[in-house]
Amino acid sequence: MRGMYIHIPFCHQICHYCDFNKVFFKNQPVDEYIESIGNELSILVEEGHSFKNLETVFLGGGTPTSLSEKQLDRLLEIIHQYVDIGSLKEFSTEANPDELTSGKLSVLKNGRVDRLSIGVQSFDTELLKRIGRTHGADDPLKVIKEARQLGFENISIDLIYGLPGQTSKQWEDTLDKALSLELPHYSGYSLIVEPKTVFYNLMNKGKLPLPGEDIETSMFSMLIDRMEAAKRQQYEISNFSIPGKESIHNLIYWENDEYAGIGAGAHGYLKGKRYANIGPLKKYMENADNGTRPIINQHEVTKIESMEEEMFLGLRKTAGVPFNSFETKFGKTLLEVYGVVIEDLSNKGLVEVAEDSLKLTRKGIFRGNEVFQEFLK
Repeated sequence: MRGMYIHIPFCHQICHYCDFNKVFFKNQPVDEYIESIGNELSILVEEGHSFKNLETVFLGGGTPTSLSEKQLDRLLEIIHQYVDIGSLKEFSTEANPDELTSGKLSVLKNGRVDRLSIGVQSFDTELLKRIGRTHGADDPLKVIKEARQLGFENISIDLIYGLPGQTSKQWEDTLDKALSLELPHYSGYSLIVEPKTVFYNLMNKGKLPLPGEDIETSMFSMLIDRMEAAKRQQYEISNFSIPGKESIHNLIYWENDEYAGIGAGAHGYLKGKRYANIGPLKKYMENADNGTRPIINQHEVTKIESMEEEMFLGLRKTAGVPFNSFETKFGKTLLEVYGVVIEDLSNKGLVEVAEDSLKLTRKGIFRGNEVFQEFLK
């Protein structure tokens, strides 16, 4: 186990594109839920899992910063009971710009959180309203300035392109403002319209004016080129950083390594088994509080499935899948297992062998899903 993900499912506002496990904050048993997280950690320890040598802890959601200062402090106190914070390489939290008050920043700093991942999405006020965000275009600038004054240096922001009605000029303006902050890390994602979201319902009614595929592709190209010009290296399809500031926690996912998933609806990968926790809060809490592991399903990953995961996760990284690590993990060479597939994709110009690794080409990066699918046959 290299990392721990903790899910905080509460939000003061539900974004129109979000399909994560979340609930409106109001009238929810937030304090009790935080204690249930501690109970789940206790159950895992009793089962023989140890959190003493973790590399990363990541607070996600929902919105971790929807918690009050007191609630956030209690959550961090519980984490400190189970995790040797001093041995961590990275302790991250997601945050909303309009919820990250000076008080909460201080609580996070005192709790040894050292990386902020801020959901900015856009610097265009009208677009922010259209997608259901509650912060304004200037809020991230104020929050980042204050966070830096408190000593936070490892700061990332999330951006989204392909939004309803978004133009290339609006995306370019957002990139201009984002890069002017000179942050060590940026994430840029294309909008995916997921079922059970506001955008999905609007799309089904023909009321979601999405940019065409060509415009979305040009926006992705602009993202890559602008980040490269700003010396932010693309180390994963959607992620860019200065050297040494890559998201260690997310690299655990892409390197197909194990991590604990804690909280309602969280997913984890422990001792060769992928699992999902119960989503509904009440049922999750009942199980955790009664000393029962709150999982809804788990699956023992077969060797073939693990090899497939190694490929479609590892190829997301621009460093690709190293030949030697694949052989060390699985006792077979990459070419023994996937030689025919690799030859076909190479002939199409989608993958290449470079520095003893299999990597996506620039063309392959734009057609990643098509490449990944070939390793799932």
